[in-house]
Amino acid sequence: MVLGFIGACSLRATARRGARHIHGTVVAMKRIEKDTFGEIGVPADRYWGAQTQRSIGNFDICRDTDRMPIAVVRAFGHLKRAAAVVNKDLGMDPKVSAAIVEASDELIAGKLDDNFPLVVWQTGSGTQTNMNVNEVLSNRGIEILGGQMGSKNPVHPNDHVNKSQSSNDTFPTAMHIATAIEIQEHLIPSLTALTDALDKKATEFRDIIKIGRTHCQDAVPLTVGQEFSAYVQQLRYGVERVQGTLPRVYNLAIGGTAVGTGLNTYTGFSERICEELEKTTKLPFVPAPNKFEALAA
Repeated sequence: MVLGFIGACSLRATARRGARHIHGTVVAMKRIEKDTFGEIGVPADRYWGAQTQRSIGNFDICRDTDRMPIAVVRAFGHLKRAAAVVNKDLGMDPKVSAAIVEASDELIAGKLDDNFPLVVWQTGSGTQTNMNVNEVLSNRGIEILGGQMGSKNPVHPNDHVNKSQSSNDTFPTAMHIATAIEIQEHLIPSLTALTDALDKKATEFRDIIKIGRTHCQDAVPLTVGQEFSAYVQQLRYGVERVQGTLPRVYNLAIGGTAVGTGLNTYTGFSERICEELEKTTKLPFVPAPNKFEALAA
């Protein structure tokens, strides 16, 4: 049934990018990409490939509300960038590595946001989002190097962008990277700003007396400033609890590959990835001490 649906999605069209006008109507142009299921038409003005296009068709639900968070996608950009740098040191063609790095920098900067259409509803392990990122970086890298999009040459989505990786270790790694960045750049600063604002109000309201309430009736007096001091302390404790989670969040699954054994990667790969990630994110990522547990996270 799924195969029949996938077959129905196949489209044959020109490989030219952009759109054309027929009798005043704009007709979107498509290029042909291939995967193990065969050929499929992909919008010519987008960088994603066959596997992303099939996921769009297979999970055409909640596209306006359940889109894969862009923070996760950009975290993948950090990860793929780091992998390209490390893989260059391990023998990847420097030109291919440089193209992936440039494309990853564009992804991280938000320049490729409209190339990630997938929703959170996918098959297991987040493979479709991992491949969405691989395909986008591959095609953008090909474009940077003057090649033909969809050719997978000279930048291959699997052999180069996903080299020494698996969806099983990249997706939990991207989740941790995204979580750490969001906590450090958004959550903690927001909570701190709220704490400071309420602390000012606690001082401002220190002489305002109110009646406390217990058991749905008036009790004894306190100041509004004292009441607000409780909110301030609760928030401070909340920030401390969030900060206390970060050491575990900094543990990354990368290097575990498919099942946690690290098959088909290099000794020290995870350590070197974490070093590169620290350079770009300024966060102290480290390899998870137990990759089997990390893959399940």
